[in-house]
Amino acid sequence: MAGGRFVLLLVIMNVPWSFQTSDTVNPCCYFPCQHKGVCVRFDLDKYECDCTRTGYYGRNCTIPELWSRIREFIRPSPAFSHYILTRFKWFWDIINATFIRDTIVRLVLTVRSNLIPSPPTYNSAYGYISWEAYANVSYFTRVLPPVPDDCPTPMGTKGKVQLPNSTLLVETFLKRKRFIPDPQRTNLMFAFFAQHFTHQFFKTFGRMGRGFIKGFGHGVDLSHVYGDTLERQHTLRLFKDGKLKHQIINGDMYPPTVIDAPVHMIYPESIPKEKQLAMGQEVFGLLPGLMMYATLWLREHNRVCDVLKEEHPTWGDEQLFQTTRLILIGETIKIVIEDYVQHLSGYFLKLKFDPELLFGVQFQYRNRIAVEFNHLYHWHPLMPDSFSIMGQDYNYSHFIYNYSMLTDYGVEALVESFTKQIAGKIGGGNNLHPHLLYIAAGVIEESRKLRLQSFNEYRKRFGLKAYKTFRDFTGEDEVSARLEELYGDIDALEFYPGLLLEKTHPNSIFGESMIEMGAPFSLKGLMGNPICSPEYWKPSTFGGETGFNMVKTASIEKLVCRNVKRCPEVAFHVLDPEPGGRHPSREKKSGDEL
Repeated sequence: MAGGRFVLLLVIMNVPWSFQTSDTVNPCCYFPCQHKGVCVRFDLDKYECDCTRTGYYGRNCTIPELWSRIREFIRPSPAFSHYILTRFKWFWDIINATFIRDTIVRLVLTVRSNLIPSPPTYNSAYGYISWEAYANVSYFTRVLPPVPDDCPTPMGTKGKVQLPNSTLLVETFLKRKRFIPDPQRTNLMFAFFAQHFTHQFFKTFGRMGRGFIKGFGHGVDLSHVYGDTLERQHTLRLFKDGKLKHQIINGDMYPPTVIDAPVHMIYPESIPKEKQLAMGQEVFGLLPGLMMYATLWLREHNRVCDVLKEEHPTWGDEQLFQTTRLILIGETIKIVIEDYVQHLSGYFLKLKFDPELLFGVQFQYRNRIAVEFNHLYHWHPLMPDSFSIMGQDYNYSHFIYNYSMLTDYGVEALVESFTKQIAGKIGGGNNLHPHLLYIAAGVIEESRKLRLQSFNEYRKRFGLKAYKTFRDFTGEDEVSARLEELYGDIDALEFYPGLLLEKTHPNSIFGESMIEMGAPFSLKGLMGNPICSPEYWKPSTFGGETGFNMVKTASIEKLVCRNVKRCPEVAFHVLDPEPGGRHPSREKKSGDEL
């Protein structure tokens, strides 16, 4: 491989080259183009880097233009920004009360969103710009193209010819030895919300092939509530007053059974059909936490329908249904940004869902779900060793597909129990319950079939510095030595193991890369929703000021307390008791007070 090594030397030195060797390596396998430059191969041994609009020039897009030099000089590092945003609460309390808050939130939204290509650029079938990659919404999109399939190693040219066994990786680095609670006090209410929320757009369709998505929804469309096809939606609808089908048990509303709404649901054969709940997402019968959220959104939909019908007595079933769906989409985005992401970030800057902040800047209101986002969001370390419901512990075998837990305990009891139980820490490794190891192994295997680029290539793509050593990556010696033994080179470390094993921020749920890569996907997907566009974001879209205000004032607490008889303790983190042993949300007696 002398010729290959010489090619690599030339690439590193930023020297133009063109020659033929008997063992020529695809030059793009070296990933020579930096700063989002695009590698284009010519003949067998030639390449060019397209540096258009990267802010850099030169053979490998490494020489910064003047404005790039200035920007890099004044731009704070992600680590420094995170430090400032998660400390000095007194300072942020002042900022949050002024117009400066809006300016900073707008900056956060635009900077993060601009990291995601729009329109989409690649998919798993095309490692270059093509109309198919843009127009075929059956695919997940991709931020980085696949590793060329003629490279000498799975990660290009770095590392070993064969990657470590995926089962060995999860057993060695991810398997839980003891439960590690999240230092941010994230709870199971958050964990089940994450699962429920993301199942509307993370729908891998393996039967179609690699990199396909089931359905056509690429964002917050509430298909997990209404179904991902028109046929499923119609089966779930009551076709009266805009409402969804439901059943009443002990005076409370729950999803209908598959007998009354015959949609395909995944349940064990041992569960009779009269006990199988029919929901928008076919897998939600798996966990009581998912059934709980499905019930809350069902109740919220039918509640909003009643409000709209009273205000608009001339409206028919279809307009009531469609307008209610838009309101619930808005409520979801508001909850995700101001409750969910706010907690996850740990920022003292108070985030804000206000689409008008982006009306004065260039922004595209269309989203495509990336396969990298799908892989990144496998946060199964959140799951505990067992589930505590009203003082009773349930192990996995008694919790999974426990169809009666929802109706036996009721929504209030589940909400309060999940709010009180702390979730696991996601980053840092060795915190995945043995029952869930197969999921992590599956993610790693899928990433290999899709030929995802290395963890360091993704760090560079999102404006982060590549790690030089495994010691720098983990912050310790034992795990880093074992990783080096298995991978051979830090530039061969895979995307998903990198996200879960990276050293975490102090007192944080995960590390720098998860934040810096996850936030752009999340914020672009949320703010790129059509309801956030100038054409949609106005009272008439939501049936008037009443519906508009439902969106603008939504919260996780209101979602729960407006749809139960007794307002329980509810938050996305374990609450600290107030002086005297009271909890903040306990003061709310009913949803009406919210």
